[in-house]
Amino acid sequence: MRHRAIFTTVVFSLLSMLLFVISGCSHAKPTNSPKAVKGTINLTEDLAANRVLRLDGKWEFYWNNLLAPKDFKQVGKNNADYIDVPGSWNTYKTGDRGATGNGYATYRLLFETQGGKKLGLKIPRMFTAYQLWVNGEQIASAGIVGKNRNSMRPQYLPQVALFVSRQGENEIVIQASNFNHRSGGILESIILGSESQILDMRYQKIAYEFLLFGSLMIMGLYHIILFCFRKKNLSPLYFGLFCLFLAVRTLLVGERMLIYFFPFFNWEIAHKLQTLTYYLGVPIIVTFFRVVFPAHFHQRTVRAIQGIAAVFSCLVLLTPVRIFTVANPGYQLFSLCVIIYLIVTFIKVILQKKKSAWLIIAGGLAMIVTSLNDIIFLSVWMNDYSIPLLQNIIKTDNLSAIGQLIFVFTNSMVLAKQFSSSLEHEENMTKELKTINQNLDNLVKKRTHALEESRRELENANSALELISRKDPLTGLWNRRHYSEVLEIEWARCLKYKTPIALMVLDIDFFKEYNDYYGHVAGDECLKKIAQTIQALFRRSSDLVVRYGGEEFIVVVPQAGKDQAKRMADRILEKIEELNIPHKCSLISSRISVSVGITSIVPEFNLSSNELLLTADKALYQAKHAGRNQYKYLQNETISQ
Repeated sequence: MRHRAIFTTVVFSLLSMLLFVISGCSHAKPTNSPKAVKGTINLTEDLAANRVLRLDGKWEFYWNNLLAPKDFKQVGKNNADYIDVPGSWNTYKTGDRGATGNGYATYRLLFETQGGKKLGLKIPRMFTAYQLWVNGEQIASAGIVGKNRNSMRPQYLPQVALFVSRQGENEIVIQASNFNHRSGGILESIILGSESQILDMRYQKIAYEFLLFGSLMIMGLYHIILFCFRKKNLSPLYFGLFCLFLAVRTLLVGERMLIYFFPFFNWEIAHKLQTLTYYLGVPIIVTFFRVVFPAHFHQRTVRAIQGIAAVFSCLVLLTPVRIFTVANPGYQLFSLCVIIYLIVTFIKVILQKKKSAWLIIAGGLAMIVTSLNDIIFLSVWMNDYSIPLLQNIIKTDNLSAIGQLIFVFTNSMVLAKQFSSSLEHEENMTKELKTINQNLDNLVKKRTHALEESRRELENANSALELISRKDPLTGLWNRRHYSEVLEIEWARCLKYKTPIALMVLDIDFFKEYNDYYGHVAGDECLKKIAQTIQALFRRSSDLVVRYGGEEFIVVVPQAGKDQAKRMADRILEKIEELNIPHKCSLISSRISVSVGITSIVPEFNLSSNELLLTADKALYQAKHAGRNQYKYLQNETISQ
C-alpha cells in the first residue's frame, strides 16, 4: 500500500500548486473593454469600478516621428494615423514602405478619468526600445530610442510605472524604435489599474515565475543526479536537461527577471539564450519520449527532428537577432509538425494501454497544449496580421510554463510510483527469503559443523604445506624462500632502531671431491651434521640459519656487530673441526672444514638488504683465496660502523 500513499501525496501537492497558480492568475484579471477609438477612450466609469483594463484599440500613430508630449501642441490630430495596439507595425503601409519591423514611431492615447487617483501602468516588453510619458512626465523607458541601428540600444524590460491622474483628459505618449528584431512596435497589451492592483499583479507574476524557476531547477538537478547514479537509464538525463532549459527560459520571458537583476545584460545574448532554450527543448523532449517509448518513436524521425533543430540552433548562434528571427516562423511551423507527431504517437501508446503511460502522456498533452498557445501568441499571424479569432482565444504568452510544470510533476509521479513498486517488490522478496532461510537453518547447522571440521583439517594441511615449502627437506633448515622474507623484515627492524645486522656465508671446502670419493649418501650425512652443528650455535629466536644451496649455508644474526660476528665465526670453525669428519680428498686438511665470509652493516635508507649478501660473498671469496678453513670479515665501504 506504500506506493498508493506516495501517489496520493504527489497528486495532492500537484493540485495544491495548480490551485495556487490559478488563484494567483485570477486575481485582478484585466478586462478587454472599452477599446480605444481614434486614439481616445473614456475610462471614468471603469476606473471608478476599480477595474483593471487593457488599453487596447486604435492608438494615434506617427510613423518616422519621435514626438515628445510638448510637440503635440504644434502637431494637429488631423496629421495622425491610427494603428492597433497590441500589434506589430510591420503591416503599416505608407508610401513605398514594405512589410518590415525596422523603423521608429510615436504612439499616443488620450483617456478620460477622475482626477487625483493613484494609477499604475503594467508595461510589457516593446520592440525593442521605448520611452513613455504620462501627462507630460517621463515615467518609464527601456533601452535607448534612436532613428537608426547605431543610435539606439535594444532592451526588453517589463516594468510598472505609477502616476496620479488629472481630472478629465490624460495623455500617454510612447516613442518606440526597432532595428534589431523581425517585428516592431507594441505587441502586447499595456494594462492600467489602481496603484495597488498593478503592484499586486507585478508581485504575483514575479512570485509565480520564481516558483516555476525553483521547481524546474530543483527537478532538473534531481533527475541529472539520479542519472549519475544509474547511467543505464537515459530518460532522467534528457528530462533533467529539459527542466534546466525551461528554468533558464523562465528568467528570460514574462517579467524578464534576468534583465531586472542585470539591467545592462546584452540584449542580443539574452534573445539568443531565450531562442536556444526553445529550439533545443524540442529535440530534447522528443528524445526523452523516444527513450520512454522506444517501440513507438521511430529513430529516423527523431534524428531528423534533432538535425532540423541543430540547423536552426546554429543559425541562432551564428547570426544576429534581426536575421534569425526571420526564420522563427519556420521553426514555429516545424514545432507544430512535431506536436502533431507527438499527439499521434501518444494515441498509439494509449491504445496499447502501457503501464503508467497515461500519466506521462497526460503531462505531455498539457505541455503540448500550452506550448501551442505560446507558439500562436508569438507567431506572425498574431503579431503582424492581427487575426481577431486568434486574439480572442490566445490572450497571454508564457502559458507553457504551467503545462511544462504539470509535465514535470506527472513524470515525477511515475518515477515515485516505480520507486515505491520496487520497494514493495523488495519487501515481498525479503519475506520469501526469510521463510526459505528458516527451513534451511537445520541443514545449515549440519553443513556448518562438517565444514568446520573440514576447515580445521584444511588449515592444518595448509600449515604443514607452508612449513614444508619453507624447509630444506634434507637438513631441516630454512630454505632460500624463507630467508628472503625474513631478511627483509630484520633489515627493516634494524633500520628503524639503527642497530647492526650480521650475515655469514659458509661453504664446505672441497665438498664435490668428498661426494665423489665417499658417495652421495655419506655426503648427505655430512651436510646434516654440519647443519645441526651450526643450528646448535644460533639459538636466539631472531637468528636465522639457512641452507642456501648445495654445500653453502647462510647465517643471519640481527643486532650483531663486527666483533660478535667474528667470535661466532671462530666458534663455527671450532665446532666443525670437532666433528672430525674424515676427508682424504681435501687439499688443506684430513678432516671436513669450512670457509666463512662475514659482514656486518647498520642499515641505511640508501642501501638494500642485498648489500649484506654481496659483501659477505666477497669475504667468502677472500677466505677461499687465502687457503680455506678460515673466515674473512669484509666491511662495505659505504657503511660506517
